[in-house]
Amino acid sequence: MQFIDLKEQYQRYKTEIDGRMQAVLAHGQYVMGPEVAELEEALAKYVGVKHCITGSSGTHTLEIALRALGIGPGDEVITVPFTWISTAEAIALVGARPVFVDIDPETFNINIDLLPAAITPRTKAILPVSLFGQMPDYDPINALAAQHGLPVIEDAAQSFGAQQRGRKSGGVTFIGSTSFFPAKPLGCYGDGGALFANDDEIAGKMRAIRTHGGVQRHHHPLLGTNGRFDTIQAAVLLAKLPHFDWEIKERGRIGARYSAALKGNCAVPAVAPGNTHVYAQYTIRIPERDKVAARLKARGIPTAVYYPKCLHEQPVFSKLGYNLGDFPVSEKASREVLSLPMHPFLTEADQDRIIDAVLAS
Repeated sequence: MQFIDLKEQYQRYKTEIDGRMQAVLAHGQYVMGPEVAELEEALAKYVGVKHCITGSSGTHTLEIALRALGIGPGDEVITVPFTWISTAEAIALVGARPVFVDIDPETFNINIDLLPAAITPRTKAILPVSLFGQMPDYDPINALAAQHGLPVIEDAAQSFGAQQRGRKSGGVTFIGSTSFFPAKPLGCYGDGGALFANDDEIAGKMRAIRTHGGVQRHHHPLLGTNGRFDTIQAAVLLAKLPHFDWEIKERGRIGARYSAALKGNCAVPAVAPGNTHVYAQYTIRIPERDKVAARLKARGIPTAVYYPKCLHEQPVFSKLGYNLGDFPVSEKASREVLSLPMHPFLTEADQDRIIDAVLAS
């Protein structure tokens, strides 16, 4: 059994994927070829924004966004301690300080009630994470940010395709950033990411920073980086994109089926009002997490833990001065979460096997 079945996905879309990749091999424009611009136009339309700027990874796109906003040493950026390290890593890479705010125990997303107390004169942005496949409530986050003149960057690495009150993830904040790592809801065959924005000036800066600080060859008005997206990876996404809405529906159906069967036996994902959930991970909470994971492994069922440690527990962030107990909800979640196999091609027979194994005493 596959945790995420990329092999089955390839077999289903093989003709389109192979055709798109062969076209790149034929024209030979492997870096910033025509498929990149075609993909950016398609993704901007999909999200409902003016600009999409692809990048070499979701980590890199976060860093590019922060650099475009002029964030650096002495600045603070608010985020959560319960996420993959890339979120805080990007903040630290530009020289700023990650400031952590605890999460909501139901959705695993940022606890909005705790946000105001985290804002200081050094705060330069709020960077919430749309964890596991759904968004935090961005209306109050955006309103609070506007009161303080702060931009909001959505880390939508796990939520691409999700909606909130009809608006797509990536398009609900000043800047949206997502990832196309193969295991993500929309994944390529390597690393990749994208930025989304409506503001022409910030989009122009991000586009320039992505390509060594300029949009014209040998002219570099900004300090940039090599954050370009490979043409072959763009081709892969162009082949997958027409199937994406179907995959999202299947993820929703499979997630709802899990929840109906497991509810009452463990804590199942809560979908917040107004949200859709793309279940980048289907994550339950169970006190005897390790025991359950071992039982599933013995039955040939793979699981994963996102994340066994919070970011303030990581050695690299020890200098931030946080202590165990500072973020109790995040810490408790890290000891209880267990992600089950989730992909659009999961059969009901395999899902029943997984459910039976979780429910077994």
